[in-house]
Amino acid sequence: MIDILEDFPDTTVALRCQGRVTREDYENILIPRVNAVLARHGKVRIYYEIGPDVSGFEAGAVWEDTKLGFEHLTRWERVALVTDLEWVRVAVGAFRFLMPGRLRLFHGSEASQARAWVTAQE
Repeated sequence: MIDILEDFPDTTVALRCQGRVTREDYENILIPRVNAVLARHGKVRIYYEIGPDVSGFEAGAVWEDTKLGFEHLTRWERVALVTDLEWVRVAVGAFRFLMPGRLRLFHGSEASQARAWVTAQE
């Protein structure tokens, strides 16, 4: 499941994942929010928190994530990924070179630093 976090600047899509993340989560929650920010600003920042209770991502969710990334390849400004799940950190590290924009990994205890980094005006 994906929950949108509302207390972020208008240029940032902030979300928290828990349980099992599905294709429907991407289609109904994340993709419309990203497209709305891109329509207003041209670029988007992502605060992506993956909690310790995430049991996995459906193949359809992974596919939607990949499509979304490539569809807007030059429009990703920053991505702050907050998680303590080692399998997620390893997977992101392995495919980091494919990810557009600036990406930083943060541990759960660093959530406030992740938020500050992703929303910083430079």
